[in-house]
Amino acid sequence: MKKNQQQDLKKGLLPRHVQFIALAGMIGTGIFKGSSDTLNIAGPSVIVAYLIGGLLLFIIMAALGEMALAYPNLNVQHLVNKAFGFQVSFLVGWLYWINWILVTVVELLAAGSFLQFWFPSVPLWLLSFLCAIVIVAINLFQVKYYGELEFWFAGIKIIALIAFIILGFLLLLGLIPSNLHDPLSNYTEHGGFFPHGLGGTYSAFLVVMFSYGGAELIGVAVTETKDADRVLPKIIKGAVWRVIIFYVLPILIICGMMPWNKVTGQDSPFVQVFSSTGLPGAAHIMNFVLLTAVLSAANSGIYATSRTLYSMAQSDVAPKVLAKVSSKGIPFIGIMITSICILAGVYLAYLTPSQVIGYLMTIPGFTVMIIWMSICAAQLKLRPLYKNKPAFKVKWFPYTTIFALVSLGIIFIGFLFNSNNLIGTSVCLVTIGLLILLSFIYKKPDGRKIIA
Repeated sequence: MKKNQQQDLKKGLLPRHVQFIALAGMIGTGIFKGSSDTLNIAGPSVIVAYLIGGLLLFIIMAALGEMALAYPNLNVQHLVNKAFGFQVSFLVGWLYWINWILVTVVELLAAGSFLQFWFPSVPLWLLSFLCAIVIVAINLFQVKYYGELEFWFAGIKIIALIAFIILGFLLLLGLIPSNLHDPLSNYTEHGGFFPHGLGGTYSAFLVVMFSYGGAELIGVAVTETKDADRVLPKIIKGAVWRVIIFYVLPILIICGMMPWNKVTGQDSPFVQVFSSTGLPGAAHIMNFVLLTAVLSAANSGIYATSRTLYSMAQSDVAPKVLAKVSSKGIPFIGIMITSICILAGVYLAYLTPSQVIGYLMTIPGFTVMIIWMSICAAQLKLRPLYKNKPAFKVKWFPYTTIFALVSLGIIFIGFLFNSNNLIGTSVCLVTIGLLILLSFIYKKPDGRKIIA
């Protein structure tokens, strides 16, 4: 009994925790900071990219939910292992861990940049370092406390986004006095709705994929969720349409309230919008909300990375020591390893403070697409093998899953050959090559060679 307690994660997450954890993972730097990048790349037509990305997101979430019900207590990495075996599971598991390390670093650097709104003389790396210490400390408590804090963290930014949407539409319609003049013309002027053509819209997909990455966190949290088979379908259906609304409507408002080519990228477009309206104190309030939002996403990132290490250790694609949990039911060693890697990432901000966020945001876009493609492929492989038919299934299977898999493949290949993504492409390909090589060196514990 004691041994079991040391090896199993505690099921301390309630349905409301899991729903908000998924939202927290998706609503972070991608929308609050990354929206400035996508607007510069595609102009107002980035809305189309977010809608198409949302459709792909729904298919991925539905496929993941179906598999989670067919195979209870198996998370994303376990499912890939069951479908394709050791080597693919090794690649996907470690790639997912690297993805969330980078995402968490980006969120912490964004938190530091938002703090610079009030403390402009303090270096970015120091502010980000302080944020990292706070977030790591939160994850050292029992998972139910993490879930509760994440519930309120996510609640703040969701309420703020709803307030932004309502206030934005009132300003656009002229129902609230402001210094805006004919804001609706911003959708058609300055190069039109497609200022950089369809190519610009296509180019924005990499940041869009980064933004939506985090939805699959439900597939990580399922092993610590009470009554997962009952609540998971409802959570998936609710999370997808909420996230699409929280991305598309704010972008619509931003494009209407200021010319897309006036988005600087130095501050969040959300803060820029409120600053331009002349509403007293609104920019400070919004900046506080944005700070809470990215800290929430970083909080989810540390949760995802530590649990991924734990599940990989269970599947023998990582050292067994990572499967040990503390008396509080948390993977303490995994959290410590994750923390060291995150601090190394924050150190990059010390070396290149003006470029590090932009560079790091491109890499998770690649890895998210690979993870999503592996989820689609796993569902195609496992569906005929289900022993128990799940109550929740993907409609029009296999055509919907194949559509998502092919679409993600086209986007992925397109970005590999885009010269603007040279750094991200190089890092991604080198990482994949090294992981494939390691998958042949690292063998399952059966007396052959093992990397410990």
